[in-house]
Amino acid sequence: MLRALSAFSLALVWSAALIVPAAASPPALPPQPKVHPAGIPADALMLSPCIASMGEHWANPKNLPTGPIYGVWQGKPVFSEIMVSVKQLDHGFSWDNLRALPGYTIDHVNFEFEPHGHAGFPVPHYDVHAYYVSPAAEAKICPKGIPDPAMKPSGM
Repeated sequence: MLRALSAFSLALVWSAALIVPAAASPPALPPQPKVHPAGIPADALMLSPCIASMGEHWANPKNLPTGPIYGVWQGKPVFSEIMVSVKQLDHGFSWDNLRALPGYTIDHVNFEFEPHGHAGFPVPHYDVHAYYVSPAAEAKICPKGIPDPAMKPSGM
């Protein structure tokens, strides 16, 4: 349940910030931190504030909606994410360079189905999060973030 709400919350941020008509002004992003997180690609921008059990979301807006997207907590990368539509899978999807950020090791992967999609990627798809931290550490990320911090992540 938390994953769905987190994805929905993030999607609302993205849809408000990044999906704009061609004639509109540039997208509004949250205030960017003064220090870019070490290990996050230089072209990535912060897309969302801290989301419970996930952290801030960073990406190059040109790579949205599919990613890669990066989670950051306390200035450090905690996951890399891609989103893959069901249609892509039906047609034979390949991602040739899916790996951890340099200097990080993948601890676990969450493969989550979004049957109705969400704002920002409104088609049935899978969110694939490759976490660099343990599930116990993941559960403690941004405890007061979006959504309600009293909720527990699915599968935990």
